[in-house]
Amino acid sequence: MKLPLRTDDQTVRTPDGDERTGRRRDVLAAAAAGLLFAVAAAVGTLIQRAYHTLYVDWAPLYADWLPHVGPGTPAAVALAVAVVAHGPRYAATLPWRRLLWAGWAAAMAWTWALALVDGWGRGVAGRLTQRNEYLRGVDRFQDIGAALRGFTDHILITQPDHWPAHIAGHPPGAVLTFVGLDRLGLGGGGWAGAFCITAGSSAAAAVLVTLRALGQERAARTAAPFLVLAPAAVWVGASADGYFTAVAAWGLALLALAASRTARAPGAVALAAGLLLGLTAYVSYGLTLMALPAAAVLVLARTVRPLPYALAGAAAVAAAFTLAGFTWWEGYALLVERYYQGVAAERPYGYWVWANLACTVVTAGLASVAGARRAAGAVPGAVRRLRGGGDGDHGGADGLVVLVLAALLALATADLSGMSKAETERIWLPFVLWLLPSAALLPARDLRRWLAAQAGLALLVNHLLLTGW
Repeated sequence: MKLPLRTDDQTVRTPDGDERTGRRRDVLAAAAAGLLFAVAAAVGTLIQRAYHTLYVDWAPLYADWLPHVGPGTPAAVALAVAVVAHGPRYAATLPWRRLLWAGWAAAMAWTWALALVDGWGRGVAGRLTQRNEYLRGVDRFQDIGAALRGFTDHILITQPDHWPAHIAGHPPGAVLTFVGLDRLGLGGGGWAGAFCITAGSSAAAAVLVTLRALGQERAARTAAPFLVLAPAAVWVGASADGYFTAVAAWGLALLALAASRTARAPGAVALAAGLLLGLTAYVSYGLTLMALPAAAVLVLARTVRPLPYALAGAAAVAAAFTLAGFTWWEGYALLVERYYQGVAAERPYGYWVWANLACTVVTAGLASVAGARRAAGAVPGAVRRLRGGGDGDHGGADGLVVLVLAALLALATADLSGMSKAETERIWLPFVLWLLPSAALLPARDLRRWLAAQAGLALLVNHLLLTGW
């Protein structure tokens, strides 16, 4: 039996026994996630006090305890109330293009408001100017060609004039973004922060485009308010990882448009998707794992037609950087060595391998935990239908389930790799983004309560803690 859309609301069904049992399991899953975070905080505090090996001040998050309010507080609270009260209705009824623009605008307003809780200097302009950040190295790219050719010569701490941590920890595409802004006359922390917030918040619209292209407009509309009031917005504003999230998300959106042949020139759109997905690998090494959601898109669309064009686009990006003097594999090998020259050598894998998941609970929110629980329960049936040659029920739960599964697999791979010990609340944003639409699997009668929980969590985190990114 397929998993049809409900005809009386904007949610989708998953096989979960009777509704009362399913709702109880949703709450239990959220409670278990909250307990996981509490245990991670308690154990992390004990480890840090005894051994000082976590290198975070408010484990498991990279943050300081600092209850505060700021200029963004009234706007954040007002926006949260407005979206909880009216967001689901507008998401269900707005014309599609207007919904995309409204979703981006609302997500951007939410991200700006949260960032400004910390004030302009501390929350936006000063974020990317700190000693480990990208703007500290912009002045070393006066000759971009020479900087790229010598990029790997400054990754290791033992090498002369080594790069700041974030530049060394990423391929040069990341810092070149801010070099480009500087060349355009948009230099400094204020413009960099504004760029990351503007670009990063557009990822909400990219998810909506992807879902609709795969035949899931109703699920996209249900998910839209959850994409707006995402707790992850605390870290999108203002970190470069928010920008990375958007690059990856729009790459998947273009791939979905090309695969579903809803674009006028699917070959050109697939090429553009490849360029963006190729760029993701050159702004963050770990985003090679976006290959898993990309594969999920092609599986759901039941075609590989866009693949040659997308691979050509990705290859063009790789060729450009290689010809310019930067070799990805050499950079990654040196990054691994640099990683263990720093605090990662002391951060205990045995703690972070599960505490990272506690960080994900905060960035994704409790609604995403409950939704992911429903998605996990629906995986066997969805895979069976897809393998059986059916249509995969793109309009219902199957497509959403597969996308959430791909994101979970990417997160699990990143976690087990040991290359993300701590700070995953920002590093994993590109994958967490795809957990947010799982809220569309929750019962319609509960949506506003779960949406309020998402907003409340973000407001609590931003007002009780001073996050590091």
